[in-house]
Amino acid sequence: MKLKIKNFNWLAGRPVVFLNKEAAKKLNVHVDERVSISADSKKVYAVVDIFEKMLKKGEIGVSDEISRILNLKKNSRVEVSNSLFSSSGELIKRKLSGEKLTEKEFNALVSEISRNNLTESEIAYFVAAEKIKGMSGKEVIYLIKAMVSNGNKLSFLKKIIADKHCIGGIAGNRTTPIIVSICAAAGLTIPKNSSRAITSASGTADVMETLSNVEFAPAEIKKIVDKTNACLVWGGSLGLAPSDDKIIHVERILNLDVEPQLIASILAKKISAGSTHVLIDIPYGASAKVSTRKEAKKLGAKFRKIAGYFNLKLRAVYTNGSQPIGNGIGPLLEMRDVLAVLKNNPDAPRDLREKALYLASELMSLCGIRNSQQKAAEILESGKAYAKFREIVNVQNKKEKNSHDFEKRVKKMELAQFKKILLAEKTGKIVSINNNKINSLCRVLGTPENKSAGCYLHHHLGKIKKGAKLMTLYSESKSKLKDALKFIKETKPVVIK
Repeated sequence: MKLKIKNFNWLAGRPVVFLNKEAAKKLNVHVDERVSISADSKKVYAVVDIFEKMLKKGEIGVSDEISRILNLKKNSRVEVSNSLFSSSGELIKRKLSGEKLTEKEFNALVSEISRNNLTESEIAYFVAAEKIKGMSGKEVIYLIKAMVSNGNKLSFLKKIIADKHCIGGIAGNRTTPIIVSICAAAGLTIPKNSSRAITSASGTADVMETLSNVEFAPAEIKKIVDKTNACLVWGGSLGLAPSDDKIIHVERILNLDVEPQLIASILAKKISAGSTHVLIDIPYGASAKVSTRKEAKKLGAKFRKIAGYFNLKLRAVYTNGSQPIGNGIGPLLEMRDVLAVLKNNPDAPRDLREKALYLASELMSLCGIRNSQQKAAEILESGKAYAKFREIVNVQNKKEKNSHDFEKRVKKMELAQFKKILLAEKTGKIVSINNNKINSLCRVLGTPENKSAGCYLHHHLGKIKKGAKLMTLYSESKSKLKDALKFIKETKPVVIK
């Protein structure tokens, strides 16, 4: 069916078309189903919406994505046909049935995801297939290769490009800005790109955004790294393994973590970023993503085996994930903890400081730096790490000539206006602080979208007296604060016995 295009000049985030009822009836499609649009030798799949009043007979409204993909000009005509089931849909169906897919098939599937040709429902089914049916080591390799080949790549002149990644799930745990600052001050090149929160209260990119710009093009990243040895940016803006960002979006909606996708996601991003030496932090504990040290080691072995195929030098470390790390949970609260550690404040969270130093020394050791524990501690205690962090933030904000800009931004970091201090109801021992429940509590309070919201833990596991401060809740909404109190009552994220 030939239709004349009407460009709505609207970014939908994926290819979308608008039909009037007559055209939809002739094509036999309904809202949220799919059509294929062809122009010259190019074809794109798009999701359908019905928009009666804005379209004349014989017209099709297209989102800006379609105009760019097909290079459409004003009043162009396109061939539109029903496409209720795509070849990628057939691949997903086969994977749901437990079949193994080939390298070519994974590439076709990932290509369609990268080009926004699959709906969120279809991606959700693919994620579900990975979760339910699992994936072989070969399939994970095929998935990584497909994710890398369908995105941008960074390259740097240095032989050693360091990186660190945590599999996530632990509330707080904002070690990355500290590690990057220490390692960059030690002379390592560490262009760190991070994700936003998937299931946690905040991700490193969310935390960095409280002080710094985090969205850059690849060419800008190279300039930042040339000046500072490092960066702390959001990976989603770089186009590195873009299919991963779309899958993460669906995982976030489902509040789901899938092991094969976790491995593929992390390694594809590292390969695309030009990393050569990677440290993987795998926390374990009752409320962590991995329950036991034994399971953590199995996951670490999988990371090492697959990383070896891509010539990545990878070390996995296994850390205590039995409770949150640091005191603040939520973007701004976590940044306050980071700054306290970098500035060597006496009241800085000891657990966050110790873990950051341990991971920094492990990464430095992996990259061939001797006496890494001593050197990491010296860099932190001397203030060199703090100076490096300030430098990175100022360069990312294009304020490197304004030495006072950093302090101004720190002073503006105001916590949410509504707060509630919760006290211990009895004397005893805190026996459990559930990471999942604390993360969910912070999401109820408004994180990560609201950077100033979150939860501050005054105590960790151990003894506590009745009437002592247990936690402080922060929110920009009275109703969310009320919902959070109800959530605490129903789920008991902190247990005192």
